[in-house]
Amino acid sequence: MPNFEIKMPKLGESVEEATITKWFVKENDLVEEEQPLLEIATDKVDSEIPSPVSGKIVKIFFKENDKIAVGTVIALIDTDSSIEETTIKNIEPEEISNKTEVPANEDILEGQKIEKGTRFYSPLVKSISKKENISLAELESIPGSGKDGRVQKEDILKYIENRKLSSNINVQKITGTNIESTQVSASIQIPKEISRPPITINSGDEIIEMDRMRKLIAEHMLMSKQVSPHVTAVVEADVTNLVLWREKNKAAFEKRENVKLTYMPVFTDAVAKALKDFPMVNSSVDGTRIILKKAINIGIAVALPTGNLIVPVLKDADKKNLPGLAAELNRLADNARKNKLSPDDVQGGTFTITNFGTFRNLFGTPIINQPQVAILATGTIEKKPAVLETPTGDVIAIRHKMYLSLSYDHRIVDGALGGAFLRRVADYLEGWDLNKSF
Repeated sequence: MPNFEIKMPKLGESVEEATITKWFVKENDLVEEEQPLLEIATDKVDSEIPSPVSGKIVKIFFKENDKIAVGTVIALIDTDSSIEETTIKNIEPEEISNKTEVPANEDILEGQKIEKGTRFYSPLVKSISKKENISLAELESIPGSGKDGRVQKEDILKYIENRKLSSNINVQKITGTNIESTQVSASIQIPKEISRPPITINSGDEIIEMDRMRKLIAEHMLMSKQVSPHVTAVVEADVTNLVLWREKNKAAFEKRENVKLTYMPVFTDAVAKALKDFPMVNSSVDGTRIILKKAINIGIAVALPTGNLIVPVLKDADKKNLPGLAAELNRLADNARKNKLSPDDVQGGTFTITNFGTFRNLFGTPIINQPQVAILATGTIEKKPAVLETPTGDVIAIRHKMYLSLSYDHRIVDGALGGAFLRRVADYLEGWDLNKSF
């Protein structure tokens, strides 16, 4: 019976490759159907891959930390465990990888050749280069993070993103009483390496190596600050009606929906409505193009037991009612903490909410989750004395108040738009109907 091929699975619509983070088996091991074979990582999601058949592992082609394209054969299982071990040709991962690559001294782009002795380029890198009109000289200049300095997909996409930041600035040169306008190219280059201050390690200091997820978060946050000019606006909202309504209805809500009623579904509902009112905030920037997103997919930052952070995405938030939002938020948060999110659960976000109030913080200035253009932070709700206007004059009353802070990308969101959007979210929360049904 022929060997059964274990292929790198496609775990999401936009997932093209994944990294092997752990093998649970080794060659010659006997496995049963549904037994975990390996763990793979896509973006910030780790997934266990079970065996679809029973048999003996006769060959493992890739090792841990290898990044593999979807559909690639990663192992072979002999489904007839009673037969003698089949002799498998000794195929090294490097040899398999090179089957999808061509030497750099062959044609890379039409009509152009790279001189002998330079790097290898995968078909995917070559395809991206051709599509983006990247010259061979440019391709050769891109630092590669792969083995022997090879350019990988992430390297060329990062280069393209940096290159798109190049813009033409109209410079006015004053000559006597005349003003001449000339076009100059101003290339906004994001530094590849930032000069870091020296670190002194003293006796007794503990050194902790970042795990994979923390490295991804650090890289993403640094990239966001380099790409987007951040501006943060803050408003204080009086959410007394919302607090009273929740206290009145939370027991009945949990009994009927089997989900606890928190404030997050209400925050999400208010944001979804405000995004419909101000669609420019629900967008992305692609060079000099603004991409208005049709779907309203709201990411919710979730703190994990490991101390890391992940942002599962609530799809089509504007089309869900309050119980629907509560149920989906509960599912995403629960799966996030149990490491059961699928790759699709963390993709496709168009806006993000992070709840500083969970840690009893007043407010924060969050970093934008690229390629989005804004992120909302919700602070803790506190009782405060406030001045209220009444028909008989001003009075001081105890009110429930909270801060909302919005960090936005000043490339396309100006103060007027950012301020109006933030104020609209606060208005929806302040105007909450005490008699609202759920």
